[in-house]
Amino acid sequence: MSITVGSVGNLQCIVFQMAKIAFILLCHKDPDAIIGQANMLTAAGDCMAIHFDARARPEHYRKIREALADNPNVTFARKRIKCGWGEWSLVQATLYAVEAAVEEFPHATHFYMLSGDCAAIKSAAYAHEFLDANDVDFIESFDYFESDWIKTGMKEERLIYRHFFNERTQSKRFYASFELQKRLGLTREIPADIQVQIGSQWWCLRRRTIEWILDFTRKRRDVMRFFRTTWIPDETFFQTLVRHVVPDEEIRTRTLTFLMFTDYGMPVTFYNDHYDLLLSQDFLFARKISPEATELKTRLGALYADDKAEFKISNEGRSLFSFLTGRGRIGRRFASRFWETESTLGRDRELMIVVCKKWHVAKRLLDKLRHVVNVPAIEYLFNEEDTALPDLGGIQATLGKRTRHRRALMRMLFDYYDTDRLIVCIDPASLDLLHDFNGDRSTTKILEIQCQFSDDYLAGHAMRVGLAGEQTPPETLERLLPTIRGDINFESDRIRDAEFENHMILREGDDVEQHAGLIARFLDVGPEKALEVAQTDHLFAD
Repeated sequence: MSITVGSVGNLQCIVFQMAKIAFILLCHKDPDAIIGQANMLTAAGDCMAIHFDARARPEHYRKIREALADNPNVTFARKRIKCGWGEWSLVQATLYAVEAAVEEFPHATHFYMLSGDCAAIKSAAYAHEFLDANDVDFIESFDYFESDWIKTGMKEERLIYRHFFNERTQSKRFYASFELQKRLGLTREIPADIQVQIGSQWWCLRRRTIEWILDFTRKRRDVMRFFRTTWIPDETFFQTLVRHVVPDEEIRTRTLTFLMFTDYGMPVTFYNDHYDLLLSQDFLFARKISPEATELKTRLGALYADDKAEFKISNEGRSLFSFLTGRGRIGRRFASRFWETESTLGRDRELMIVVCKKWHVAKRLLDKLRHVVNVPAIEYLFNEEDTALPDLGGIQATLGKRTRHRRALMRMLFDYYDTDRLIVCIDPASLDLLHDFNGDRSTTKILEIQCQFSDDYLAGHAMRVGLAGEQTPPETLERLLPTIRGDINFESDRIRDAEFENHMILREGDDVEQHAGLIARFLDVGPEKALEVAQTDHLFAD
């Protein structure tokens, strides 16, 4: 609640302004869910500013703009940018949305950060009363160096070195730049009057605080330059600035969004059977809600509009989750679901599989794709032990584990890269993997690259896989080569006989225009980008 002093005639009066929330929504997918979320939250009298990732599909953005055009409580960031996990772009997108909300909604008293995976777990009336009763800012803000908020990986290095590349999509460049700066001693000082803080990006700040922060960003260009090249600034930028401009006694070092993490370091996803658990937590929102938890979303939507709803807060969610998963319980309500046989990659996700016997051809294609489309691409993760993979708690450690927990691994990779589209390479001999992924509720596409195999290549292949050696007589190799060629053709025939939906065959001998057409269908991109990929230099060279 804010208090405004004004005058009418000769009388001075005090106006009590009840909480009005401006939600700051960063999103990049699922336009129908975004539209529903916006209409639900603004129906209670609040407002919303949306930044929809410029990397997302243009038709999705148009759909959102058209559906919400008549809603006066919804505005959009004046500028859209391409966002990447760990990059400054996430902070910049937030600032663009915040600036739009401040300008468009002068009566908003609080600004609340949300993602498309968040959902209200209390009623609007409860949320407004809660904020009225607590005239403070809610943001996790722990000392960067003294706290143990960062468990593993880079710490000081996030700040004292400049990070120009994305670790997830440009890992080679990221680490090459990092190592070069280390070798040359190119460290930098943190601005002297800034004590860096760290915490969750999900905050709720008062209008006065937001205005102070925006004013700070205009005046302190040195601080802005510093944060632009830090790594994962969405965990440090607002957390640091709030502590810099707001007295400590007006800050509650906590988030109002309920979230938990598994032992793998991945966010826990909530499903239909978590409704009672979520309502009992001392939070206003929760993330991540499964896209398939339609019943949960419906019930929470109805709850948000229920002014009479009462809540009994037990707040046992995190301790209960730790207890149950720590005992290894494989249940439907709280335990991790990674290893359940019926687990799915997700109905709204798209897995694109490049199948090719010549691994170097597929890798060359993936290297080109990384520069043309913003989709994470992973090489032969089920066939090659040393394929570069993020640390996912050990499940990625061996080929055996990856294959045994294939769907779990893929789900974790989708979550790690925060994407709904993923490209992987699989050897054509791995027909069981193709069957498994094609049987999932996600969308699966297969681009099979059929290469031409010379006798010299097949002889080298025989040596690489141990069928022949340096001392193998030429006549033995001559008898062996037709068998190897027949085996390769047999693998391709089995894939074709499986009649997979969305199975495309790119043949080495076809022209570039034919290749471009297949790549456009496979990647769902325009003809220009598809042609750029198809024209990859020396794609089929051995």
